[in-house]
Amino acid sequence: MSGKLPKNCETCEFYDYDEELDAYVCDVNLDQDEMLDFLGRNTQSCPYYRYYDEYKSVHKQI
Repeated sequence: MSGKLPKNCETCEFYDYDEELDAYVCDVNLDQDEMLDFLGRNTQSCPYYRYYDEYKSVHKQI
């Protein structure tokens, strides 16, 4: 992957553990054009970053 990885991957909704790879990976679903655009970026910010809030359902109940 060219460019720098965002520093906040650990808090992203798409950052997940892959048992087959035995590693954490970005699990965002991109088509071929989106993937080429994503890999070609030289940026610290990710356009697909979405903050993961594990208490999201709790907030709705309050």
